[in-house]
Amino acid sequence: MATVEDDRYRAAKSRVGQLRGFYVHLTTFIVVNAFLIILNLITSPDSLWFYWVLLGWGIGLIAHALQVYGSFTIFGKDWEDRKIKQYMEREQP
Repeated sequence: MATVEDDRYRAAKSRVGQLRGFYVHLTTFIVVNAFLIILNLITSPDSLWFYWVLLGWGIGLIAHALQVYGSFTIFGKDWEDRKIKQYMEREQP
């Protein structure tokens, strides 16, 4: 049987995993886009295309940040908790 401490540990571990995933995403975004900007400016400075990559990937990065830092409240932790409670109440005899 799971204890409260086990549940807290799992929740904390999950949160750390979410944060780590976001930081890896952010670091990759910065490194790859810095490379693409330099590449674009060296190879074809008259035709700038790097900003399309920045825009598209930036939207994804913002969505990831909102998910990790809790601003996506539609399907956030509160929603999950409410749904779990709802299904548990349904299953009671």
